Amino acid sequence: MSPRYPNLPDLWLVTDARNDHVLETVLKRLPRGSGVIFRHYHLGKAERRARFEALRRAAHRRGHVIVLSGTPAEARKWRADGAYGDPHRLTKGPALLRLATAHSLREVAAARRARADAVLLSPVFATGSHPDAKPLGPMRFRLMAALSGLPVIALGGMNQRRALRCKWCKWAAIDGFCDVPTRRIPVDS
Repeated sequence: MSPRYPNLPDLWLVTDARNDHVLETVLKRLPRGSGVIFRHYHLGKAERRARFEALRRAAHRRGHVIVLSGTPAEARKWRADGAYGDPHRLTKGPALLRLATAHSLREVAAARRARADAVLLSPVFATGSHPDAKPLGPMRFRLMAALSGLPVIALGGMNQRRALRCKWCKWAAIDGFCDVPTRRIPVDS
């Protein structure tokens, strides 16, 4: 649990070009109060802003939190609920939800120093996004999460079946929501 955000969502949809065509449908299927991490790096600035705005409205209608991949200042300007990214980009700016990325204990420590509210630790499993990255696997992931001192969101090849396998309730996916009905995961992290 994050002290500043005690109701941090368990499920996080991460956007990119691969899942753009199903985002509105997936947003409707996610449990109320889930999270969205808007990346969409493939779009130009104006297109990215317009797509964010459409998804922000859709997410808020469903009671979801939407976080912008960018700095806290950019997130505030775009009326996002928070910022996502490298911990070093999250250290300054307005007080919004801050989600940091990490792939090692060193990066988890950087997220903690940056006062991130949670860290997305990856890749737990092999993933199409980073096919050359060595997966942590469930045991190493859980060990690193236990040592983190922060709420941890599992990322990388995640879907509902794999979250159950890891016995982890907070997880994020790009493709993992596209073909599996979603529900809350009944395990404690």
